[in-house]
Amino acid sequence: QVQLVESGGGLVQAGGPLRLSCAASGRTFGVYALGWFRQAPGKEREFVATIRWSGGDTNYADSVKGRFTISRDNAKNTVYMQMNSLKPEDTAVYYCAARLPGRGYDFWGQGTQVTVSS
Repeated sequence: QVQLVESGGGLVQAGGPLRLSCAASGRTFGVYALGWFRQAPGKEREFVATIRWSGGDTNYADSVKGRFTISRDNAKNTVYMQMNSLKPEDTAVYYCAARLPGRGYDFWGQGTQVTVSS
């Protein structure tokens, strides 16, 4: 099992920055990748960004490319997402998720609310 705890959400004005953190614990040695997803009110959960635990390869949704940066600190078992130039449409609950090799995202955090005011 892998436990994930997100933090860093809050209220920010449009154009401002915010940094999310996701602390992983448990069987983290088996984690293949960690990802960030978000769900806005009335919408389905969507992919935001992902990073491979080993090697650090990253991938982003087109809507956040150039504005969001995902990174990891293996020593702290923590993944970060630096969000810049935030827009009101970025408002959502942001979730951290982990996947093991050959599997989907089976482990999820409880989510952290990000609200961007115009």
